[in-house]
Amino acid sequence: MAADFPRPLGESEQTELAMKDGADIPTGVWITREPAETRALGEQVGRAVRGGEVFLLDGPLGAGKTIFIKGLTSALGIEEDDVSSPSFTLVNRYTGRLTFYHLDLYRMPEGSVATFAVDLEELLSDAQAVIAIEWAERIGRFPLPETTWHVRIEGDGEAPRRITIEKLGSDQAKG
Repeated sequence: MAADFPRPLGESEQTELAMKDGADIPTGVWITREPAETRALGEQVGRAVRGGEVFLLDGPLGAGKTIFIKGLTSALGIEEDDVSSPSFTLVNRYTGRLTFYHLDLYRMPEGSVATFAVDLEELLSDAQAVIAIEWAERIGRFPLPETTWHVRIEGDGEAPRRITIEKLGSDQAKG
């Protein structure tokens, strides 16, 4: 069941929690009114990961993608201050309860160049790692595992955020 904080949309507007494949990753739509709530939602997701999950994050610059990731990594026992967006290095690796790869493809062209630049196939071969990809649309139709979630963050500036978390279907995840 979704937590009251961050505030989920009303029951009629929110989906049930995903319980497929043994995962307890919450799915649905949340409204967060400040960065701490976005971080708390990320932490809720992070507590549910077991290894092998991939999170595709999209949203405008400044929407809170990295803040969400800081919450997720905090739940893995990774110091929040150590987590930063790898805009120039492309990939940051962190070790906590699980290995965590944080990718930022903002500066990459779309398609195979992005996937080769970050060696995505190699990262995905670590079945116990958790991977979060900012600007994931840059990977194009790269095949992804069935344990892939899409996290869409809408809003910028001081406006509340609308965060949608959905598990990709097997046809979407395979590319």
